[in-house]
Amino acid sequence: MTTLRGGLIQMSLKGSAESDPETIRKTMIDAHLPLIEEAGKQGVQVLSFQEVFTQPYFCPSQDAKWYAAAEPVPDGPTVKLMQRLAAKHKMVIVAPIYEATNVSGVYYNAAAVIDADGTYLGKYRKTHIPQVAGFWEKFFFKPGSSNWPVFKTKYVKLGVYICYDRHFPEGWRALALAGADYIVNPSATVAGLSEYLWKLEQPAAAAANGCWIGAINRVGKEAPWNIGEFYGQSYFVNPRGQIEKIASRDKDELIVHDMDMGMIKQVRDTWQFFRDRRPDTYQPLVAQE
Repeated sequence: MTTLRGGLIQMSLKGSAESDPETIRKTMIDAHLPLIEEAGKQGVQVLSFQEVFTQPYFCPSQDAKWYAAAEPVPDGPTVKLMQRLAAKHKMVIVAPIYEATNVSGVYYNAAAVIDADGTYLGKYRKTHIPQVAGFWEKFFFKPGSSNWPVFKTKYVKLGVYICYDRHFPEGWRALALAGADYIVNPSATVAGLSEYLWKLEQPAAAAANGCWIGAINRVGKEAPWNIGEFYGQSYFVNPRGQIEKIASRDKDELIVHDMDMGMIKQVRDTWQFFRDRRPDTYQPLVAQE
């Protein structure tokens, strides 16, 4: 039996959202460092943070101030720091970043993937971008077209899906078919309309694709927007769709879990969903209206 030790960090906003983005970035990094060190001490092999982990979830606003929060990937300070920490702890790190590009005015909601020796492997850019009251993400993020990358890390074939993406089953399937055995979903989601889906969609995706999923959510309320409570409950779900370990609703927390990777083959050999797919019949699913 091969196990993979995963770690997920959920965290509330530190300091004030009225501060400048660079001050907030430094404050959030400082708050994460002790938990990253603890993950290293516990032998975590793949560590993942929440969506845009160095900043508040600023999308309830439409304030251009937050463009200053974006940084290059991989050449910005956050990814460079995470590369050093990954190498120090021999730990894969998934760092969700607000990404600045070489094109003025073009920004992405992205996640950098760093291997256990500190090598930058690449990034995933959030594919599905919501635009509804309180979640004005298209003001800040261009939709990504990452072509469902699967990162061959030292320990596991890893996929990334980000927050709102989780509502779309196509990406989970694309990542699993491309070889992902473990998929992380960094999120910023609040109590209300979709909370019941938090423990429904990702377990369903894990079962449908026979893979492990790590779901990460932030905690607390973020002034001045106060769109609701980020309800934490980050968790690991196995290829049968069973949640094996879950974090608290309201605390900064590192959760660590040993995932039985042998379960993937057992489940796929039992259910044979990939064998019984009928892609020749699915053309209507991708037809443009």
